[in-house]
Amino acid sequence: MTRLRSRVAILIAALIVANMAAWGWAFSLFHAQPLMLGTALLAWGLGLRHAVDADHIAAIDNVTRKLMQDGQRPISVGLWFAIGHSSIIAIASVLIVLTTNALSDFVWFKQVGGVVATAVSALFLFAIAGMNLVILRSVWCSFAHVRAGGVYNEEDLDLLLSGRGLLARMFRPMFRLVNRSWHMAPLGFLFGFGFDTATEVAILGMSAHQAANGLSIGTILVLPALFAVGMALIDTLDGVVMLGAYDWAFVKPIRKLYYNITITLISAIVAIVIGGIETLALIGDKLGLAGWPWDMAGALGENFNSLGFAIIGLFLFCWVASFLIYRWRRFDEIEVRRAT
Repeated sequence: MTRLRSRVAILIAALIVANMAAWGWAFSLFHAQPLMLGTALLAWGLGLRHAVDADHIAAIDNVTRKLMQDGQRPISVGLWFAIGHSSIIAIASVLIVLTTNALSDFVWFKQVGGVVATAVSALFLFAIAGMNLVILRSVWCSFAHVRAGGVYNEEDLDLLLSGRGLLARMFRPMFRLVNRSWHMAPLGFLFGFGFDTATEVAILGMSAHQAANGLSIGTILVLPALFAVGMALIDTLDGVVMLGAYDWAFVKPIRKLYYNITITLISAIVAIVIGGIETLALIGDKLGLAGWPWDMAGALGENFNSLGFAIIGLFLFCWVASFLIYRWRRFDEIEVRRAT
C-alpha cells in the first residue's frame, strides 16, 4: 500500500509540474495581453470540465475495473487515455488553423461557421446531459433501495454504468483488449475522433478565432496544451479515485453508489449550464433580444475569463458539496446487504 501511494504521489506531482509548465509557457507569451490570458484560462478550464464527460468516466471506469479484476492496481489509466485523446485535438487544432488562414478573407464563412459550431456544441451538451440524467435516476434508485435495506447487486450497477456515454457504448468491445494501462492511449485517440462534446468544439473554435487574428501556429498551440494538461490531471485523478472507490467497494459498496451519483450529476449539471449559456447567447445575438438572461449569457460567452472561472468554480463546488453531504448524512455507516 505504501508503494502504491508513493507511485500515485509521484504521478500527481508530475502532472502538477506539467500544468505549471504549460502556464509558464502561456505567461511568457501573453504576459502583456490580459484578453489572451483569459482565453488561456478558458482553455484550461475546458480541459478540466471535459475530463468529467460521460464517455471519459465510462471508459476509465470500465478499464480500471477490468484491470483490477485481473489482479492489477492501475494508477495511470486516466493519464494514458488523456494522452491519446488530447493528441487528436492538437492535430485537429493545427488543421483548423491552417484552414482558417486560407479562408480568412471569406467573412460569410466565419459567420456561418460560428453559428453552426455553437449550435452543434450546445445540442451535444444537452444530449449528454439527458443521457446522464437517465442514468442518474437509475443509480439514485439503486442507492435509495440499498439505504432502505434492499440488496446491493454489483453486476446490475456495472451493467448500468457501462452504458454511460455514447462512444463508450460504441467502443465497449475494445475494452476487453486492454491489458495494460498504456493500451488506453490508442483508445483515447479513437474517442477523440467523435468530437461529441462542446469542449472540443470550443477549443478548436478558439484556435480558429485566434488564427484569424494573425497569431502563429506555435503561439496558438499553447491553448490545446493547456486543455490537454488540465484534462490529463482530472482524468488521472478520476482513475486514481476509481481505483480507491473499487477497493472501498469490497467493504463499503455505498461509496461506489454515491461516487457514481456525484460524478454523473456533475457531468449533467455542467453540461446543462454551459449548453444553456451557449444557446441563450446564440438566440439573443441572432434575434437581437435584450434583458438579463440574454445579456448575461452574451457577457459570459464573450468574456473568456469569467466563463473559465465559472466552469472551474462550478466543478469544485459540486465536489465539495457532495463530500459535505456524504459526511453530514453519515452514509458511510449504512450497512449494505450484497446479492449472493
